[in-house]
Amino acid sequence: MKGAILSIEKDREETILKLLERGLVKGVFDTLLIPLKVPAEDSFAYVLLKNQALLDRASPLPPVMPVQGAKALSSLTMMGKSKQKIAVVMRPCEISAAIELYKLKQIDLENIFLVSIDCPGVLQLSDYTKDPKKGIEKFTETFDQWGSDFTRPVCRICTKFSMIVSDLHIGLLGSEDKSIFLIPGTEKGKYILESLDILPENDMEDWETKVKDVRKKREKKRQMEHEELKSKIEGPDKFLEIYSKCINCRNCMRVCPICYCRECYFNSGALKLYPENYMIRAKNKGGLRLPPDTLLFHLGRMSHMIFSCVSCGSCEDACPVSIPVAQIFSLVADETQKLFNYVPGRSIDEPLPLVTYKEEEFREIEIPYVETYQPEEIKSG
Repeated sequence: MKGAILSIEKDREETILKLLERGLVKGVFDTLLIPLKVPAEDSFAYVLLKNQALLDRASPLPPVMPVQGAKALSSLTMMGKSKQKIAVVMRPCEISAAIELYKLKQIDLENIFLVSIDCPGVLQLSDYTKDPKKGIEKFTETFDQWGSDFTRPVCRICTKFSMIVSDLHIGLLGSEDKSIFLIPGTEKGKYILESLDILPENDMEDWETKVKDVRKKREKKRQMEHEELKSKIEGPDKFLEIYSKCINCRNCMRVCPICYCRECYFNSGALKLYPENYMIRAKNKGGLRLPPDTLLFHLGRMSHMIFSCVSCGSCEDACPVSIPVAQIFSLVADETQKLFNYVPGRSIDEPLPLVTYKEEEFREIEIPYVETYQPEEIKSG
């Protein structure tokens, strides 16, 4: 794999921001969509940026993820392509979600340059908001440990922290002399580097080796934690108990980038029933929890978007009663996606599993029709 090695001037963030500023000055792209520190300086928000002076407040890798980047990009391009060229700086899980939304026709990528960065994870919002200054200090430590206990639970076991699914990937791992790696993933990425007079002719072996090393450790930890979680949720009684704390706020749905329906079934008139209906259900069940259908909501949401779940952790971060939603979805997504040999965001050209037909798919777990419907005399003869 070939890329370019860029020396760090002061720190990683400043070097990346100067690179993006050069892109704006040279007209490689017209606008940036990048996280900016809000005026209160206690959080970050995705902002469309043209004014280079505002880059002082920008952070290509903020310590928290209040809004999943793919959701921001979907808001921007859902109704069609941008007339301006926009560079979008996001984490790999956000890029993967953007690619899934592109397949679902919720994002237009024609004039979009996707820029991803090696990601050590993000802090849990509940921890960060208690003391943002201390949170930033903790986040800085994650670069040395590359996955500390301060980050979201799913971040600690993320194996796609360095997926090259973007146009240009910025590698942070594997550099002893504090350099960063610039790796083009598409022709758009090559165009960015060429326009900035950067030649992608260096070998990326140091970066690749470090990424493989971290991924191997994460895969082992992921398997162990999924096995432990499975024992806690397996079976209807345990699953129901886990979700018994749900207050039906549906924050998990609202922050999820893949839950994009303009009208959700669970918010529709289909579930707005007359009192008599509830009385009948309560009588049949011997009681009725209100609001009803809490578990049905989670199962319905899971079946709706599990193939495109990128384990970003936004749903769990938004849960006010600390249900491990993201960890459960991550476990189910892993097993479901594995059945179809599908990795969300792996390729922009790879079709979604449920919109494609493959002959003999799942043949190993079905009874062939030819055996089922053969007459008895043919079978015995």
